[in-house]
Amino acid sequence: MSTPTLPPRESLTVEFKSDRARLHDTALVEALICLANAEGGELWLGVEDDGTPTGLHPEHLQLSGLAGMVAARTSPSLAVVVTPVQAGGCHLAHIAVPKAQGEVATTSGVYLRRRIKPDGQPECVGMLPHERASRVSSFGLVDASAQIVAGATLADLDPLERERLRQCVQQYGGDRVLLELDDEALDGALGLTARLPNGAGRAPTLTGLLLVGKEAALRELLPTHEFAFQVLAREAVGFNEFRRFPLLKALDWLETNFRPYNHEREIQVGLFRVPVPKVDMGAFREAVANALVHRDYHRLAAVHVRLDDEGLTISNPGGLVDGVTLANLLTTEPRPRNRTLADAMKRVGMVERSGRGVDKIYRGMLRFGRPEPDYRRTDVHSVVLKLATVDADEAFLKLVIEQESKRGQELPIDSLIALAALRELKRLSTEELATHIQREAAQAKRTLEALVEMGLVQAHGNARGRTYTLAAGVYQADGDKAAYTRQVGFSALQHEQLVLSYVKQHGRIARADVADLCRLSPDQSAKLLKRLKEQGLLQQHGERRWATYTLANDASL
Repeated sequence: MSTPTLPPRESLTVEFKSDRARLHDTALVEALICLANAEGGELWLGVEDDGTPTGLHPEHLQLSGLAGMVAARTSPSLAVVVTPVQAGGCHLAHIAVPKAQGEVATTSGVYLRRRIKPDGQPECVGMLPHERASRVSSFGLVDASAQIVAGATLADLDPLERERLRQCVQQYGGDRVLLELDDEALDGALGLTARLPNGAGRAPTLTGLLLVGKEAALRELLPTHEFAFQVLAREAVGFNEFRRFPLLKALDWLETNFRPYNHEREIQVGLFRVPVPKVDMGAFREAVANALVHRDYHRLAAVHVRLDDEGLTISNPGGLVDGVTLANLLTTEPRPRNRTLADAMKRVGMVERSGRGVDKIYRGMLRFGRPEPDYRRTDVHSVVLKLATVDADEAFLKLVIEQESKRGQELPIDSLIALAALRELKRLSTEELATHIQREAAQAKRTLEALVEMGLVQAHGNARGRTYTLAAGVYQADGDKAAYTRQVGFSALQHEQLVLSYVKQHGRIARADVADLCRLSPDQSAKLLKRLKEQGLLQQHGERRWATYTLANDASL
């Protein structure tokens, strides 16, 4: 195990504590739970705030009981790892702190968390009740959407919104069993109400208020619920309104107001005319519904839907739930922050019932030849999705529609991502595609080989050096025949020049050197050397795999 290295400065995950006057155990424990209730990290005992090591107090030189003291004075017990370190001629203690799965406090009931101040410096602050509830729900330990809302009564539910819910079930293909239930049974089936602890009837849950609550009740009892639709064109505000509608009405209102700005045209594909909108409405509906359903309802902030010159941006308060990252967004199992609300919306038919709504958003972008959805601005405070509104690639859309017509089903999302990546990057290996589809290389290879069988992709080389380009027919359909020739021909010319340059610099080259230099298989390397020898550019010395090659007497670069 390597010795920890002293960082240059403090950050969200790094804390320095001076020990010249012997840091009190209480102060040390509070600093550790502060890190644990954020992202975890490391505390350096014996280091000043400016990063200068000044050493441990004599009473702290024996570190054997430090981890036990921390475990005994935290609830639940916080398991830290203490490592002695020497730096700047001083004895220090490096304390590794895991990220708490939930929340951790001192045994005296103090809850603290670490955050970054506006000036970029870290600080330790108390955790307010809503922040504690938010953290617990982000780990999936408590479903806030199943809890009764304090002060809410059955009179706060709107019969008109219940009727809207039933209409949505019919319109969007929801669970038709719901249509056979009376109001009380419907509320119970969807978790809109729950039994009061004292057994005195039922009361609305957060899900109930959000789906079928009266607007006045939402404003009074759920002030964190708000959404906005904004249209900005050349920095001028074309539309800017905030609302607190129940969710089904909210989705209808947002879609109604978005449609006039979502211009579309039609293209002819075979016998059919296909609409080409600025934003695919299926992707729009899924993205907006996800923002409203998966937001953190403990945070006082609005869901924003903003259309501007650069695209459509949808953001919601609350970062990704624990276990979901930008690197596994496409492949991780669904982990809803508000499970009861998410399940109810699925049964109504308003979100993807498989839980793979992200796939639907990706499909709505990629099939039109547009860039993939951009989540890069997402952080611990909010999820930010940007959908580009650039012109669709009509040739690519026609290609996708024709293939789906032949197959009788939609292209797999991995195939769409592969085709989009090849359009942008021109050439891919299986390892490179694996990062795009967020799967292992074996799955990426199966995806690419399936596209080869469809005639959409062409493979080049074998084994380790195998790469893929779009097939000639795809470039031909796109009206760019020269692009295919460039992609296929450039690689061969590049390999030849690499080999000749290597020989000029080092005097000779062997087949293994060619394989390593050009990322080719042994067989490909042998064919490349044979071709250069036949062209009179290289001269062979020795036989078979022991052969080496030098520049021919009359070769010129």
